[in-house]
Parts: sequence; C-alpha cells; structure tokens
Amino acid sequence: MPILIILNDPKRWPFQIPNVDVVDARSYLTRPEYSEMRGVKLFNLCRSYRYQSSGYYVSLLAEARGHKPLPSVTAIQDMKNQAMVRMVSEELEELIQTSLAPIQSDKFTLSVYFGGNMAKRYARLAIHLFNVFPAPLLRAQFVRDKRWVLRSLTAIPASEVPASHRPFVVSVATEHFAGRRGRVRRRARARYDLAILCNSGDPVPPSDEKALAKFTKAAESIGLAVERIGRDDYARLAEFDALFIRETTAVNHYTYRFSRRASSEGLVVIDDPESIVKCTNKVYLAEILARQGVPIPRTVLVHRDNVDLIPEKLGFPCVLKKPDSAFSLGVTKVTCQEELCAEIKRLLAESELVVAQEFLPTTFDWRIGILDRRPLYACKYYMARNHWQIIRRDGAGNGKYGKCETLPVELAPARAVRVALKAANLMGDGLYGVDVKQSGKDFFVIEVNDNPNIDSGVEDAVLKQELYRRIMSHLLRRIEQRKAWIGSP
Repeated sequence: MPILIILNDPKRWPFQIPNVDVVDARSYLTRPEYSEMRGVKLFNLCRSYRYQSSGYYVSLLAEARGHKPLPSVTAIQDMKNQAMVRMVSEELEELIQTSLAPIQSDKFTLSVYFGGNMAKRYARLAIHLFNVFPAPLLRAQFVRDKRWVLRSLTAIPASEVPASHRPFVVSVATEHFAGRRGRVRRRARARYDLAILCNSGDPVPPSDEKALAKFTKAAESIGLAVERIGRDDYARLAEFDALFIRETTAVNHYTYRFSRRASSEGLVVIDDPESIVKCTNKVYLAEILARQGVPIPRTVLVHRDNVDLIPEKLGFPCVLKKPDSAFSLGVTKVTCQEELCAEIKRLLAESELVVAQEFLPTTFDWRIGILDRRPLYACKYYMARNHWQIIRRDGAGNGKYGKCETLPVELAPARAVRVALKAANLMGDGLYGVDVKQSGKDFFVIEVNDNPNIDSGVEDAVLKQELYRRIMSHLLRRIEQRKAWIGSP
C-alpha cells in the first residue's frame, strides 16, 4: 500500500523514513496522478488544518479519493472543538491526574508522535489522546488549577520537532506505517429516548412546526420518547439513545459538534458526522461523484492556477459554487469573462478550491429522498418565477421559492431514481435528498443533501403520516441493533 506524507514545503521535512513518498500539498490537490492512485495511506502534515486551507482540503479530497488520511476531516474538526476537548478531558480525568501528578509546574505540554511519547510514563495518555484525536504529530497543552485539565490540542509542524526527538519519531512512524500500534476501544450506550435538535430561529429550517409534530407523533406511536433540544443541551446528549437533527447543518457549526458528540457517545444519529462533512462540501461531492461514475454536469475544480480552463471546458454561462454553499447562497451564474474574473477572485479569497460547472437550464429539479439506501419520496422543485434557481432572493436576503410537486417514487423517471441512489449510497446509509437535473434524455446529479427538507404538505404529500413513521422506524431499528450488539458476548 503506497504511503504519502503531505507537506506544504517538502524541503523542510527533517526525517528519513523508508518506503514513504513526501509530496507537497498543491501537487496532491491538483495533479491527476495523485487523484488516480489507489490504496493509499496518507499522512497530512501541513502547517495548518484551518477550514478550507490546503491542509483541510488534503484530508477532505483524500477521503473522496478513497485514500486513508490521517488526520481525517472529522479529527481536524474535533481538535478545534473546545467542547470536544473538555469532554475528553473529563473522560480521561483519572489517567490525566495519574500521569501528570509528579509535575511541579502549572503548565505542561505533551508531544504525541503517532500515538507515542518518548517518556513511558506518558505512553498510555498519549495513545488515548491519539485515538480520540488521530493526528500524526499532536501537541496537547495541559494546565493545573487544583487539578490538571486538557486546555488545547494543535498539530505540530514537522519542522518544529526537536532534533533530539527525531529518531523516536522515525521509529514510531515506521511502526505505525506497518500497522502495529494499538487502539483503545470506545464504549457505547443504549436507550430508547430520541432527541430532535431543532431551532425555531433557523431562517430556513429543514422541517416546519407541523412536520416536527408529525415526527413526534410517529416516534411515540412506536415506543420512542421524544424531546426537542437546542444548542444549550449539548451536555445532555448522553441521556438519549438517538439524535435526529432537524436544523440546517454545517461543519463549522454546533450541529456538527452535536452529531460528532452523539456519535462518540454511541447514539444512533441522523445526520451522522461523516455525512455532514461529505454532503456540505461541494468540492468533495464533485470529486467522489465523478470518480465513482455518477453523472454530473461538466465540472472544473478551480484553483488559482487553472482559472483559464473554465471558459474552455464549460463555456458561458456557467455556475460557480462556494464549497460550503447551501440554499442557493454562495452559488452564482456568470455569463462572461468579466463576471467570471470578479466572482472567482472573490471566491478564491475565501477557499483554496471552488467548483465550476456547466449551466443546465431546466424548469425544475428532481429531489429524490433516500433512507437506508432505498428511495423514500420524489418531488419536483420548480425554479422560482423568472429565476434560474429554486429560490430567488431579494436584496435583503429574503427568499421566494418556486412551487413543489410530489409524486409516488414509482412514477418518477427510473433513471433519475437510480442515479440518486448511487450518489446517496456513496455518502452512507442515512437520510439524504438528492437533487437531479434532466437535460434531454440524460440525468445529472447536482448535489446530495444530508439534511433534506421534510415539510408538512410538501415532501409528505403522497405518503402522509407514513413518511414520518418510516423514518422513525428506521431509527428504532438502528437503536435495537445497537442494543443487541452491545449486549452480545
């Protein structure tokens, strides 16, 4: 299995490790030979994992390419999540106090190299931290105020590893590459209580009040106790057996932290954290859908060095998409070179990569709802009046939607349903809404939504209450499966 170490500047790599290729981040992101590699173990040692930086995209696109990145995007987000850091500090309370008891100062920095530390006293603490925050080179900051607590976690740039530590790093890295370092198994819990995360202040909630009431009715009819929770209930997640997120999700948002925490506590989760990471980034979607043979519009992943390809490959008009855009925000249509230059400059100032796609004019998009790898509902979302998107926004940001039409799945075009299923199955086995455009006889996937709209009178127009019952029954089955697994010898 090929092993890649990705750095911003390979010239600053101070180690000699056998059977490892060292590659700069820009090359990995943009050169086709790396996109086409198979069975890769990838170690991301970029200077920063900041959101939408090169380091962030190395891990994100590695996942889309089927490579195995360390750290994953989930781990990157966890390291920046202070609530997650506090939770881990509490979980490892006894081990932290025991390991750091002899230290006289009130501050301590622990360097974790591929799950190891040079001092045997800290070996158990290092491997536990590595298993929660699996990054190759990790710096953990502890402070003492009566008792030791974990204050922060950051990546260690390879160039900052002291010379005296480098032989140890080479040793543990080589051992890790060979797959011999152990991991700590995490506990899971099981209950029959469902939390629905929602926010009455969400300007574009995925479910309206009537739909939330119907979800509650369906859950209670099959024996699930339901409680609606909000962002202040983060510490209570362990009280529940399942979390159902009915709030607009994003990676840099508390909905992702709720999902990640619930998953780590052993809850059944919709939307699960991996689905949030994958579906909310259009760069990831474009990469994985294209690689897996899912039909999508002609697409260019744009960076600063290939902007000239857009007119050549796509022509005008074309569509530019901010990677984390949602509800038509951050998606623009450009009709000429002048508009392209202005808009792409703005987008690249915010993100290393931008998605550009050919413009496919249609009067409506198909929305195919998918649950547990099966089609659930089919809708036509019509474009807003005199507009090219389903939402038309005024200068104040207020949106007007086009009309919607729901029909039985079996009456939707079979090819639209097939491509939607193929796309959703690449994301996972949860609840998804896949947008599909029809151009002539062809069908193209536009995006996969991890948090699809289910509103009263729209998506439920055909199945009625049965739609809500199916989703709640899916959660109950997962709870029972989890409970049976935990109880097995």
